[in-house]
Amino acid sequence: MPRASFGIGPVRIRPGYAREVELPITRLVTGAEITLPVRVVHGREEGPTVWVTAAIHGDEVVGIEVIRRVLARLNPKTFRGTLVAAPIVNVLGFTAGDRYLPDRRDLNRSFPGSARGSLASRIAHLVMTEVVGRGEVGIDLHTGSFGRTNHPQIRADLDDPRTLALAEAFGAPVMVNARLRDGSLRAAARERGAAVLLYEAGEAWRFDEWAIEAGTAGVRRVLASLGMIDPVEPPPQPSLFSRSSGWVRARRTGILQLDVVLGQRVHVGDRLGSLTDSFGKTLRLVHADRSGIVVGRTTAPLVNRGDALIHIAGLEPIEAPAPLDPPIDALPHHDLDPDLS
Repeated sequence: MPRASFGIGPVRIRPGYAREVELPITRLVTGAEITLPVRVVHGREEGPTVWVTAAIHGDEVVGIEVIRRVLARLNPKTFRGTLVAAPIVNVLGFTAGDRYLPDRRDLNRSFPGSARGSLASRIAHLVMTEVVGRGEVGIDLHTGSFGRTNHPQIRADLDDPRTLALAEAFGAPVMVNARLRDGSLRAAARERGAAVLLYEAGEAWRFDEWAIEAGTAGVRRVLASLGMIDPVEPPPQPSLFSRSSGWVRARRTGILQLDVVLGQRVHVGDRLGSLTDSFGKTLRLVHADRSGIVVGRTTAPLVNRGDALIHIAGLEPIEAPAPLDPPIDALPHHDLDPDLS
């Protein structure tokens, strides 16, 4: 029996085809319609349904390019299963050059949303209904917030064996067992039974090539692990595992000089940098308050007392997960930074 077509919004997509769909969000005062762009790759052969989202925060553009590169290499004639890709979820924030929506709401604190709620709530409801609700596996792509940059990392519920297996397949340098945040896409999707990976890498409003490459390779590895595409090159080394992370903060105001880079291993007491005045006089040294790996840092030269400077994830050994058997039929934390999704 041939595979059934895939319905989304007002259209149906036949097996072996890809199609772009515009899902209505709202109308501007001029009458122009704002829509959510979605591309569906509906493979000719049976397989799982996976969704990939990016730019829930309008200034986080790395994921947009990741999705573009992933889609460019997929052939629906040989693809197994279905991929639903929404590269720009926060369309209004993206077009305005803003992280948030016009009403200043954070879209990633508005899920699962409501069809009759605020603009943020209605967008969240649309994404949950037409994108997230259709798949058993999801990958949500993010970057650091404004003034911060992140080392490539997966944040997920690593106590769930299936999610852990997917995170290992992704192969980011670091994976963090991050708690769920109320109102986030990841929390709402988990509530509906999906296994969700959140990818963090790079800086807002930057096409950081190293972050794009790691994200593109990771998404393709997940698709391969689910049997949706042919096997791809494995990661150069297994992901490091973390159960806790936290920020080293400035103990006084000054001009920041950093001595560490993303991905660097540090130990308690190591010098991370210094705070100076405008003439170069050292006001305070910055030291690591824990051991681990640098997964984030500020990009701001001037910092105030209490500002977050360096994000360090503690490292732990991890046991090998049970093998992941594709396709998936059905799928029934610790984060001290409020900006991380």
